[in-house]
Amino acid sequence: MKIGIIGAGNIGGNLTRRLTGLGHEVSVANSRGPETLSALAQETGATAVTASEAANGARIVVVTVPLKAVPDLPSGLLDGAAEGAVVIDTGNYYPQRDGRIAAIEDGLPESRWTERQIGHPVIKAFNGTYAQDILDRGRPQGTPGRQALPVAGDDAAAKQTVRDLIDELGFDTVDSGGLDDSWRQQPGTPVYGSRDDADAVTRALAQASPERTAEWRA
Repeated sequence: MKIGIIGAGNIGGNLTRRLTGLGHEVSVANSRGPETLSALAQETGATAVTASEAANGARIVVVTVPLKAVPDLPSGLLDGAAEGAVVIDTGNYYPQRDGRIAAIEDGLPESRWTERQIGHPVIKAFNGTYAQDILDRGRPQGTPGRQALPVAGDDAAAKQTVRDLIDELGFDTVDSGGLDDSWRQQPGTPVYGSRDDADAVTRALAQASPERTAEWRA
């Protein structure tokens, strides 16, 4: 499958490593230009491209940049993507890093805000996952205690595509509802940073409160 990854930080870099290792055709971009990704490209066999080119022909596009950078993504970012392309948003809102985003402060889920910025539906996944776990903690399907990741989104088919990809990476998934419910997996909730199995993740999602923690606001 052709996959575009926009953002080559910890999550984007490790997804590039795993997905190329699984045989996917990966294009990866960052904000500094493809020449800065030569080492990652050489290591993985991925193609280093500009952000404008990352989605070209891709069936899945992963947007994994700080929220403050989302409005600066190229216009028409997804124009060249495959028909029916699925967009995964891994982002989190950290006010101390991203500055104050009024709509999110007023209660709009982070990924709904991102969806509006890029003009394309998104599926929220990987946002509470430790980057190293992507490399180290994948296990075969059916392994007892297999780590599970929550996945939120409005399009059932797109969500299933993402869940299938995560299963291929070696993790179970839990459907955490529509995108308006994705606050249940945002920073400061019980599931954020979880390494638990599907049953525990399901319980953690149910325990989530929309109230922001003092630590999150610091």
